Amino acid sequence: MFCYQCEQTAGGTGCTKVGVCGKDPDIQSLQDTLVFGMKGIAAYAYHARELGKKDEQVDAFMHEALFATLTNVDFDLSRHIELVLKAGEMNLRVMELLNDANTSTYGNPTPATVPSGTKAGPGIVVTGHDLLDLYELLKQTEDKGINIYTHGEMLPAHGYPELRKFKHLVGNYGTAWQNQRTEFDKFSGPILVTTNCIMLPKESYIDRIYTCGIAGCTGVKHLKSRDFSEVIAKALSLPALKENITGTLSTGFHYTAVLGIADKIVEAVKAGKIRHFFFIGGCDGAKPGRNYFSEFAEKVPDDCIILTAACGKYRLNARDYGDIDGIPRLIDTGQCNDCYSTIKIAVALAEAFKCGVNDLPLSLIVSWYEQKAVAILLTLLYLGIKNVRLGPSLPAFLSPNVLNLLVEKYSIKPTGNVDEDLAEILGK
Repeated sequence: MFCYQCEQTAGGTGCTKVGVCGKDPDIQSLQDTLVFGMKGIAAYAYHARELGKKDEQVDAFMHEALFATLTNVDFDLSRHIELVLKAGEMNLRVMELLNDANTSTYGNPTPATVPSGTKAGPGIVVTGHDLLDLYELLKQTEDKGINIYTHGEMLPAHGYPELRKFKHLVGNYGTAWQNQRTEFDKFSGPILVTTNCIMLPKESYIDRIYTCGIAGCTGVKHLKSRDFSEVIAKALSLPALKENITGTLSTGFHYTAVLGIADKIVEAVKAGKIRHFFFIGGCDGAKPGRNYFSEFAEKVPDDCIILTAACGKYRLNARDYGDIDGIPRLIDTGQCNDCYSTIKIAVALAEAFKCGVNDLPLSLIVSWYEQKAVAILLTLLYLGIKNVRLGPSLPAFLSPNVLNLLVEKYSIKPTGNVDEDLAEILGK
């Protein structure tokens, strides 16, 4: 990076300024946070635009915010904090935009029980986030004797009526993105990757993995359109999958479905049958310490409800949590962008109990990994939501002063010991 103030490489021996390009470390931290958040916003805006939806306010903010990061002499801390919070506002707008794009195209999701594993016969597994790619593949494979499986963040596709109507969308294979190299190695059919959640493939399956749309990877065949004929031909030429159903997963709890039983939920809370709500989810990863989220979910008392979203759901969704008076104890609202549904549910509960969201018996246990998780965290901050537990570690790009600000104003806490965190939350 070039420092325009001293005309030397920023941070190099000839650079006379403090920090990168002469920026104060706190300004640099906020600008890094802003850029990460913008990347997340861009991802959601891209998917919405593919379905014909766009938001001029979001587009204008992207220009404003990116331009602000190029200013080397702007040391106004309050202005940068405003921009970061505005990024949270714009991310809320774009999550709503994508929600509306998906539901107007594929219908409102409804709860679905999804087989996990494989059925006998040729198959294609689809990973990533793009529902339009999956929809086009389903149309092109209809009546061809090929089973289609979701993977990772595509699991929530089973909740949408217009996708679920395809009988050859038969189940979900595997778990979160970071397990691809093991899971795809064992899948004998082709793999279609629709977004950037891709790990460098092993040689054992590099000849049967394809990227499309925004995704790409060195050595992997990229499809420049939604013509999936090559993937289909590959599926028919490869050894058929064996029957191996390993259980079921649940998904499809869009806010419209949950709010349909809101009266029942409120009644259960008032009767003391539901003590607390936990959101446990977010972006998953391979870093040690993420077993915290699995252990936390396992130790949540039986009189509590767990909401989840994004690929972090795979840390907890393999077990049966049962129900409370017919209300499922595990409510999977969908992909990471479907945290919008979680927000809508929380706001509706606050209205029902005539209190603020921070006054609800609701705790957020959030796993973060990349840009979309940052954008969602900024949305929570914009909404004034406090007491978020974030892990497995706090973002390294937050300077000590910026981190202290988040702790003081929003009571953000790092994840710690499960038993101690649960005891503090539930007041034991």
